[in-house]
Parts: sequence; C-alpha cells; structure tokens
Amino acid sequence: MLIFSRPASHLRESAVTPRDLVLSRRTLLAGGAAALAMGTAFPAAAGFGAPTTVKPADAAADTVTPFKSSTTYNNFYEFGPGKSDPSRYANALPLRPWQVVVDGEVAKPATVGIEDLLRFPLEERVYRLRCVEGWSMVIPWTGFALAELLKRVEPTSRAKYVAFQTALDMKTMPGIRYPLLDWPYTEGLRLDEAMHPLAILAVGMYGDPLPPQNGAPIRLVVPWKYGFKSIKSVVRITLVKDQPPTAWNRLQPDEYGFYANVNPDVSHPRWSQATERRVGDFFRRKTLPFNGYGEEVASLYAGMDLRAHY
Repeated sequence: MLIFSRPASHLRESAVTPRDLVLSRRTLLAGGAAALAMGTAFPAAAGFGAPTTVKPADAAADTVTPFKSSTTYNNFYEFGPGKSDPSRYANALPLRPWQVVVDGEVAKPATVGIEDLLRFPLEERVYRLRCVEGWSMVIPWTGFALAELLKRVEPTSRAKYVAFQTALDMKTMPGIRYPLLDWPYTEGLRLDEAMHPLAILAVGMYGDPLPPQNGAPIRLVVPWKYGFKSIKSVVRITLVKDQPPTAWNRLQPDEYGFYANVNPDVSHPRWSQATERRVGDFFRRKTLPFNGYGEEVASLYAGMDLRAHY
C-alpha cells in the first residue's frame, strides 16, 4: 500500500452549515451512530488553518440544501432506481477496509487505502450539483483536488483520459441484480478536465464523512457537469490513452454524451435542459451554462462544438 505522509485536516461544520442545521442533523443521526457505522471520522487537524472555501457565484441565491434532502433524494442505481432506495439500502455497504487502485498510463501505480487518502489536506467546497433529470442541489463537500492524487502517480505522455469505476458488491447492492446498466458503473474525464482544480475527490459533506447513499467513502465531484459524471464509491482510477466507455453513454449514447457538460441550449431528447428545480424550491430557475462555472472551465472546450460533443 502506498503511504502518503501529508498532514491531516478536516472541515469545520461552522464554516458553512448553520448551527441549527448541524444540530438537527445530529439528531437525525441518533447521536452520531451513523457516523460510527461509516468508519473513522476525519482525522484531527494538524496545524491546518481555515479550510479553503469555494462558494457559489451567487451565495444569496444558492442556499445550502438541507442535509436531510441531500441524503434521502439520490441517484445511486446500484441500490435501486428509486430516489429513496439509496438511503434505504446503502448502509449495508461495508466501508472498511477500502482501497482505491490507481493504475494505467502512470509511472507509479498505487493501491491507496482510504486512511491514506484522508491524509490529504482537505478543503471545503460549496458546489452546485445539477442532475440531468432537471433537479439540483447545493452541497458543502469536504475533499481534495483530484489532481493532487494524479500528480503523485505521475501520468505518462500516453495518458489522455481518466477512467473511474464504482464498487460492485452483489451482497449489499440490490440494484445490480437487474440489467439496468452494464455493471460495474464506469465514468471518465479527459485528463485536462481531471486536473482542473474544481474537480475533487470528496470524502465528506456537511462536515461529516460521506453517508453511504452519497458515495462513501470517496466519490468524484465535477460541478460543471451533470451529476451522473460524479461517480460514487470509487474503487479504481485508470489513466488511459483512448476515451473510455462510460455507463450511461453505453446504455443510451443519443441521450448521454461523454462530456455531459451542463448546457441549457442542448435538450435531452425527452425534455428541455433550459430550466431546473432546486430541491426544496417550488419554482424552477434558469439553468446556467457549465452550471455557473463557465468562467473557470469554458477554456477547456475552446473551439469545440458543444452541441456535437454533449
């Protein structure tokens, strides 16, 4: 196992989440029993100052989605197609021990334990996340830049893309008994997308370790893309020279492109993407190009036809 010696840190709940919401959440967690079931909480900070915070462009309009909503309304098809299925069944997924294999076109392939990943300096990232179905949330994540992990394995000149794979557990994932997708779930990014500082590997949300239904113990978060790109419960990261196959693109390539950038001008074949409904809101709002992160990421796609490369 590759051991990383970076100092540990953690996200302070008070940095983003109102105290009354924190207290109500802990009531829901029955005094922290759920956190214990998820494994060791974040390591104590070791000389780490206030965490870096990336906030939404319009903080007034982007209030944080209540914890209960973001943990009971999910897509995690390994546990079933219903929005409540992940919160109902995911607690059975064993989260320790957990390892992530990082291999492929790299000079230093590694198998990294979750405890080692938790030693990366963690940051608070308040990100929008928009689902291709037309709903969205604003979630305070705890994580670190994916680029930090990729740099350590030293991508070779042949590495052009990064492929990701979700855990596959027949005993605890009832959804994989049905041929909805070609299991295990896979996703991918171009290498320059993966190296962008907004792309993170998240290990927590709302100041606590990730709940199983939200992709514990480690998941990808790519805020300018539709939510299905932010693969959950990652067990393998492989750098490759060719564009990797991805789960939804293999199933319905006319509906789910490889890039999956949030683009209000490109409709899904069965519905418009021009507006979205923030979970908890009654009215719909205008969908922003690149989910509002265009200033940071639009240059990645300079010269590309974003209707053809959807």
